[in-house]
Amino acid sequence: MKIPFNNFKPMHHEIKSEVLAKFNEIYDKSWYINGTEVENFEKEFASYCGSKYCIGCGNGLDSLCLILRGYDIQEGDEVIVPSNTYIATALAVSSVGAAPVFVEPDIRTYNINPDRVEEKITNKTKAIIAVHLYGQPAEMDKINKMAEKYGLKVIEDAAQGHGAQYKGIRTGNLGDAAGFSFYPSKNLGALGDAGAVVTNDPALALKIKALSNYGSDRKYHNIYKGVNSRLDEIQASFLRIKLKHLNRWNNQRKAIAEHYLRHIDNDRIIKPFVSDFADPVWHIFAVRTKKRNDFQDYLGKNGIGTTIHYPIAMHLQDAYKDLKIKKGELPIAEQIADEILSLPMWYGMRDTEINDVIEKVNAWK
Repeated sequence: MKIPFNNFKPMHHEIKSEVLAKFNEIYDKSWYINGTEVENFEKEFASYCGSKYCIGCGNGLDSLCLILRGYDIQEGDEVIVPSNTYIATALAVSSVGAAPVFVEPDIRTYNINPDRVEEKITNKTKAIIAVHLYGQPAEMDKINKMAEKYGLKVIEDAAQGHGAQYKGIRTGNLGDAAGFSFYPSKNLGALGDAGAVVTNDPALALKIKALSNYGSDRKYHNIYKGVNSRLDEIQASFLRIKLKHLNRWNNQRKAIAEHYLRHIDNDRIIKPFVSDFADPVWHIFAVRTKKRNDFQDYLGKNGIGTTIHYPIAMHLQDAYKDLKIKKGELPIAEQIADEILSLPMWYGMRDTEINDVIEKVNAWK
């Protein structure tokens, strides 16, 4: 049996007729930018998150860039980011001219360790970006308390956390603002690139709305040197359709994860840890092992698709050579990069497929 790492077909088969009908409707309407589909999705997604405002944009990276620009974070400033995450989090900081300052994760959850944040705060620090990595929310109370102490903004990178909850509160409503990605593989994914900012800050919402549309607050009137990063009508319509199913799809991911957690039993494998405060949505089910490459090769030969999230720690990427952080200076991020492996996790997995993954993992010697 061949089991891919990801498979969109079961999800997309369920909604195919509705998606095609909506595409035809928009095609015939001939209104493709800043229309009612975007407006309605923004209202619906803000409501889903429990926040007041949502502003659609081009992608997840843009959502973080827009938040940073909205808070006037710029050259000479510093922003705290996790040392273990996808590089987009740091790239957003770099894009506005600020410096990313890496803080090591909790080795159990892989999210930023709030107990290590304060030692990295300086008089240049303006914000903390907390990533809800793999769909598990970060420890937000400690982060918010630290931010309040030093007068910092708290930004959620919720690109992998659609619908995840921290102490009963959904991501997107746990800091000053949150950036979401709707890349196709996300729990809530478009059929192309798309993103959004979610916030309860009315001034920030207005500013980001303008910044994302050439800096324009109304047609041909530009108050900022903005960019073109807009969610289009077609992607917004697809996201509206998918949003109606998101909780159900997330619930199946949770059921798969619970089955993995109960039945994977191999002392060479470290399974994910779930904090008491967290209700994760399992964007990724990542395990760790000292012999990761051997394990991945073994699974591949046995028909099990896997992916590494992420194989090179950010500070060791060529893009961040300028930071002059040497190998060994962020050992937890490096350890995770060397040991992490993501197992198949997607809506529509059959019991036979789930059990086959478990059987192959448990049989690895």
